[in-house]
Order: sequence, then structure tokens, then C-alpha cells
Amino acid sequence: MPDFENPILRLPIIPADILKRHKVLEEYDTRFRASARLLQALWRQDQDLPIGSYATQSGERRKLGSRITTSAGRSGANFLHPDIANLVRHQVAYREVGALIDEQRLYMNLLSSMPLTFNLFGPMALDLELATRTLHAICPDLSSATVTEVLFEHSPGRGNPNLTGDYTAFDVLLAYEGQSGRRGFIAVEVKYSEAMTEPSRPIKPRYDELSAVSKFFIDPESPALRTNPLQQLFRSHLLAYAMLTRGDYDEGRFIVIAPSLNHQVQTAIGTYRCQLLEAAESPLSFGAVTLERVIECLNHAGEPEHAAVLHKRYCDWHRVDQEVKSELVAQSRLWQRPTALRRKRKQAVSEARAS
Repeated sequence: MPDFENPILRLPIIPADILKRHKVLEEYDTRFRASARLLQALWRQDQDLPIGSYATQSGERRKLGSRITTSAGRSGANFLHPDIANLVRHQVAYREVGALIDEQRLYMNLLSSMPLTFNLFGPMALDLELATRTLHAICPDLSSATVTEVLFEHSPGRGNPNLTGDYTAFDVLLAYEGQSGRRGFIAVEVKYSEAMTEPSRPIKPRYDELSAVSKFFIDPESPALRTNPLQQLFRSHLLAYAMLTRGDYDEGRFIVIAPSLNHQVQTAIGTYRCQLLEAAESPLSFGAVTLERVIECLNHAGEPEHAAVLHKRYCDWHRVDQEVKSELVAQSRLWQRPTALRRKRKQAVSEARAS
């Protein structure tokens, strides 16, 4: 079972020897991303999955422990249950018009947040009663709501000028029916190893209009909202607002799900909150939930086995901790060995003099 009671509070700077051994030494990885990449490599080894590769800028193929081969990926090995793999294939085939799905990342990249989204929400899409129970655990104030649909890579109208006029979409959206038949949604952005510095998209003028009338922001014209690390949160939040103003739903929430130890994402969430006005009565709210908490909610909602495999794959930092501690012990023995040899030589000299 997941160890919810004894979490790792700080991830280590992983020695290069460990990363090289597992073929996950990447020059520009953040501290969190290096740990997450190593954890995925360890999971791949546990599953006995073949190591994948990627093309460097020079065109050379390089093995990478956080990837699997094309054949393994196409078999559904990046997903935690065959039913989730089948759901993914269906979603890819029937994706929304204009949906941007990178199939290489989805099927072969163990580190990507895209397969994580399906592994996390796939069981809910396949069982709306489970989705409803999980929603109640995450949002106790929605205890009377019933989830009616789970949508992946969703936008109600890409490029529609009545919305944001661009291709912004949510990783997943849970539509629900609330009290007195009110239609609501939970729009979700899922992050795993991202640092919120990924390439940004141009911000269209429509966002200036929406930010001004939304009354969400202390300074609707703030440049910080339109650049990293906040621009993606800004875009998604305003897409959710546009859905409400257009009348698609009566109420909604935009939430970010990310590991508690991904400090880049957690800092961005805190910084974004500082841009927001005090929450008044509003049909739309912004929030954040840790990945660990969502997995715990799945556990309480009646999926302890799936919660356990999710935790082991994505949040079991004890495994990274063990790898580093074992390496440090091995290094300390190497340092002690010369000292022990000197002691033996000194003892031999003393015995020779005494004789």
C-alpha cells in the first residue's frame, strides 16, 4: 500500500554515477525532474520493459531510461492497466477536432504528464461512479454533485473567438450535475516533471478582453501573467471563464494537479495566486491539489490497488532515496579503504620494530 503517512520531504541531488547507471543523466534536468526520470527508469526495470531511445540534435540515437521502445509503447505498456490502454487508443482515434496529441510522448515517454493524465483519470472515465466518489473526496463541498462525463485534452471550441480564439485546452475536464440541476465542471491541468519554463504560445488579444472583464486579477494587464511561468495557468483559467460567460456551464473550477515536491510548479501556483483578487462570490474558482492527494482520494474512493500502483510509479520517492543512500554508503567505503590500508601498514611497521 502507498505510504501516505511517511512522505519524503526533500529530494536529493542525485549523484551522476546513479543517473549514468540507469541511463537517465540529462544535462538540463531540474532537481525534481532528475528524480522523476530516475523513478520512471526504476519502474521500467521493474516491469522488464525494453529501454527506448531518442534522437539528439546531431541525429544520433541515444538510449534513455525514461523511455520505452516503439513496440512496447504501441502495446500499451505506458499505461497501468489494459483497460486504460484501450481507452487511450479510443481517445486518440476519436480526439476532438484540432486536439494536439503527441503520440510519441503518449506511448513511449514514461516521464510525460500526458500518460500520467490517462493513468490517473482513465479509471474514472471508465467508471463514473468512481469519478463521483473521487470528486467528493477532492472537493467535499460538492458532495451532492454527480460526474456525468470525463473528457481528455478538451476544449469546447478550439479557435472559437467566443472563447479564447486559440488552441488552449484542458488536460482533462470532469463535467458534473450539481444541486438543482446546475451544470458544473472541474477543469484540470496536470503537471509532473515540468518546470513551467516550457515554450510559451503567443497570447492573443482576446485574453486582454477576458482578463479585464473577469475581475480575477489585481492587474489584468500584468506582463507576468502573459509569460512563463504563469502564462499557461492564465490561459487555462480564462478559457474556463469564457466557457461560463458563453453559458456552457453554470459553475466551474480550474485546478492544477502536480507533485508536492515539484517546487517549480508549486512556486508558480503560489505566484499565480498572488496575482488574483480576493475570492468573492464567483461561479468560477482557482485551486491546486497535489498529485499525492488525488491518489489518496482514489484510494478512499474504492480503488486501493490502482492507487498503490499509481503511487509506486509516480510518487514513491523512497525508491530514489534508497538508491542515493546506497550509493553514499558505497562511496564512504571507498574512502575508508585507504585509511584501513594505512592502519595495516602502520601496524606492520610497529610489529617489525618491536621484533
